[in-house]
Amino acid sequence: MPRAESKKWAERRQRVEKYILPILKQSYPHAKCSLDFRTPLELLVATILSAQCTDERVNQVTKSLFKKYRSAKDYSAVAQEELEKDIQPTGFYRNKAKSLRGMATAVVQKHGGQVPQTMEELTDLSGVGRKTANVVLGNAFGKNVGVTVDTHVTRVSNRLGLTDHLVDAVKIEQDLMRIVPQEEWAMWSHLLIHHGRAICQARKPRCTECPLLPHCPAGQKFVKADAKKR
Repeated sequence: MPRAESKKWAERRQRVEKYILPILKQSYPHAKCSLDFRTPLELLVATILSAQCTDERVNQVTKSLFKKYRSAKDYSAVAQEELEKDIQPTGFYRNKAKSLRGMATAVVQKHGGQVPQTMEELTDLSGVGRKTANVVLGNAFGKNVGVTVDTHVTRVSNRLGLTDHLVDAVKIEQDLMRIVPQEEWAMWSHLLIHHGRAICQARKPRCTECPLLPHCPAGQKFVKADAKKR
C-alpha cells in the first residue's frame, strides 16, 4: 500500500477511535437494534420484513406474527397467501412471504430448525443478503463478522469522510471494517443509525447541534454554506 494511502486510513482510524466513537457512545448510550425480537429466528424474520419498511411498522406487524409463528417449521408450512396477508402492512409482501417460506424451509431441512451462525450459511438462505446476516450475527449471536450498512450508515459515513464509496454497500462495509475496531462493528451501525435519525438527517442535517461537527468535513461545509446565505 502506498504511503499516502496508508496514512489516509491511519488518520481515519484515529479519528474513529479517538473522537467519533467515544462521542457517539456518549450521545447514544442506549443505542441498540431497533427491531423487537427474542430469538435469532424472530430477528431474522424481522430483518427480512424491514426491507423498504420502517422498523416501527415491522415491530407493529411482528407483535402478532411472532405469536402465530413460533418456529421455522411454522413459516415453512403456512400457505403463501396466508403469510402474505399476515405481513401485508410491511410492503412487498408477496416477495417477502416467498423469502420467509424459502428461508424457513432451508432452516428446517439443512439446519435442524435452528438459525445458522455463519455468514456463509446465512447468506445461502432465501432472502438473506450480507446486510441481514450482519444484523443477525451481531445482535442475536454477538458475533462481529461485518458492519451492517443501511442508508443511515451510508450517509453518515460519507459525510464524516470515512469511506471512498457513495452507494456500494459492500465496499462501504469494507472501508469501515478497516477503521472501526472489530469488537465495535455491531454497535457502530446502531450508533450511526441513531445519529442519522436524530441529527444527520438526509434532507436537513442539524449540523449546528451535532457533537461530531469538529470531526465532520461535510458538516463544516454545510455550516459555512448556510452562513453565506444569511
